[in-house]
Amino acid sequence: FDGKKLGTFGDAATFAFYPNKQITTGEGGMIVTNDDEIAHLASCWRNQGRLPGDAWLDHQYMGYNYRMDEMSAALGVSQLKRIEAFISQREKVAMQYSAQLESLPGVRAPRTAKGVRQSWFAYVVVLDRSYNRAQVMKELEAAGVPVRPYFVPIHHQPFMKSLMAHKDTLPETEAIAHSTLALPFHPHLTEKEIRYVVSSLAEAMSRSKLTKKAA
Repeated sequence: FDGKKLGTFGDAATFAFYPNKQITTGEGGMIVTNDDEIAHLASCWRNQGRLPGDAWLDHQYMGYNYRMDEMSAALGVSQLKRIEAFISQREKVAMQYSAQLESLPGVRAPRTAKGVRQSWFAYVVVLDRSYNRAQVMKELEAAGVPVRPYFVPIHHQPFMKSLMAHKDTLPETEAIAHSTLALPFHPHLTEKEIRYVVSSLAEAMSRSKLTKKAA
């Protein structure tokens, strides 16, 4: 953002290393911070709540086993050396998607804010609310194009519902959540494959237009 890499400003930042991320360690993630207190607590929490120097069975905090093994870390370091190539490949795929979706009505492609260089983890479009997303997804799956909704609003998750004292809705959040669609996305998608995804999406939408109910 504005020429600064994420993780170099703010109190702390988190990064995920699941296999479909920009770089991977196989699983896990990391926290970066310049705050000594945050670093201390994170180190304890990831190591089953033990303080540095504590005996193996002494636990000062409620902690977890979030320790990354050396083999996974080594994989991450080797991937980090290639991160510029990975990001460039993902950017190329995203730009090809955006160019081909430009002429498809009823679809809003993701936009990048001014001053931001995006690393493109996923490519998520928003369908106009006049389309039946469930039907679009069914048509795409039949055409061999795997797609996913992205994401369920957090206040609809069963655990979060159990914590909520009231049942207020978030109409805009829910409307957007029912319209988003994650298209196939990885750095090795070819232009031909992207064209097929976009043409299949256009065909699926042509058969999935909602009809207005009679008054």
